[in-house]
Amino acid sequence: MRWNTPSAPLLRALPLALVLAFGSAQAASQTEWLEHAKKEQQPYLDTLRDLVHIESGSKDVAGVKKIAEYIAGKLRAQGGKVEVIEPSDIYRLDDTPEKVGSMVHAEFKGKGSSRIMLIAHMDTVYLPGMLKDQPFRVDGDKAYGLGIADDKQGVALIMHIVPLLKKLGIEDYGTLTVLINGDEEISSPGARSTITRLGAEQDAVFSFEGGGTDGSLRLATSGIGAAYLKVTGKASHAGAKPEDGVNALYELSHQLLQMKDLSQPQDGLKLNWTVSKAGTNRNVVPAEASAQADARALRVADFTALEKAMQDKIGNKLLPASKVELKFEVRRPPLEANATARKLAAHAQGIYEQELKLPMKVMDKATGGGTDAAFAALKAKGGVIEGFGLSGYGAHSNDAEYVQINTIAPRLYLAARMIQDLSRGQIK
Repeated sequence: MRWNTPSAPLLRALPLALVLAFGSAQAASQTEWLEHAKKEQQPYLDTLRDLVHIESGSKDVAGVKKIAEYIAGKLRAQGGKVEVIEPSDIYRLDDTPEKVGSMVHAEFKGKGSSRIMLIAHMDTVYLPGMLKDQPFRVDGDKAYGLGIADDKQGVALIMHIVPLLKKLGIEDYGTLTVLINGDEEISSPGARSTITRLGAEQDAVFSFEGGGTDGSLRLATSGIGAAYLKVTGKASHAGAKPEDGVNALYELSHQLLQMKDLSQPQDGLKLNWTVSKAGTNRNVVPAEASAQADARALRVADFTALEKAMQDKIGNKLLPASKVELKFEVRRPPLEANATARKLAAHAQGIYEQELKLPMKVMDKATGGGTDAAFAALKAKGGVIEGFGLSGYGAHSNDAEYVQINTIAPRLYLAARMIQDLSRGQIK
């Protein structure tokens, strides 16, 4: 158990009746927490239904705006200071649309000094009109719906944490910050700077992406990068005058071959060229050629070093008359585990296993793709933990996305306890 208890000498000094009464109060308090969390389950499902029924694909700016206004209204009703932010500082990636979705930013003031941020995203990968084939429905212990696992369940959890804290009389935190992102599925070009700025101010950041099928917490995720190589040469007749041309395909091939050994898989750094294009006709020396690569890293510094190595390589050309250009994007930085995050996660694991009698894994080595938690951690002094959401399956699926209803109360309980214990200095 993780509740504060009197020392053994003090217990021995107390009359037996008082010791027993104290123990009963402890048990009752824990039971009361769980009962309140269970009572939030149906209101939570009602909110989740409403969220699922608002289509909000990342590039559906009107849909994202609609769901943002719904969330903002609910958070205002809970007493938060709320704003809907239209991103202005946009990191332009190769596939970034002209306009990106809104963010919802809210702050709740308590009576303490701790600063805690809760993050999730309201956009999905789906196109407008797909909801009709995957509406919200409950089937046994599973709730299905478009975008329900990724990440509308996380948004709904955050929207029900403050009501739970109020019912439990928890107001020890200083500032509880909520940030709901509207462009996560396209690598957060509009939200990343805000997430990083706010993350740097926090004692802890809890991200409400799903906990997978087993409810594990994650302290590290892979970073995702992309490289774009463009070669400009000179066209000429491939049969009559090939010597008058500058073959962009030859130069591109040279560049790709000299970069083939930049991967360091033993350290989690991977660079793989996956897409290429060159030429227009069989009998024309190609004037242009291009290629794209997927990059992965476990440390922020590895992407910086990789880009520098690639820039150095392109200076070594096969055809001096060709022009070679490289663009490197950090689509998502890695989330790197730190000591504070490990301490917070160990505490969360203790709550889950000792109080709720439920298993919980804590994964401090990167698995899978990146999340917004990595942006929150870029300049953070506190700990950042990913995976506070419900257990579920089928993210990005058009017919099988679901969450497990029996994880609603435990996840609400866990989040409330972490906020209380961190605010009271009980996480050591």
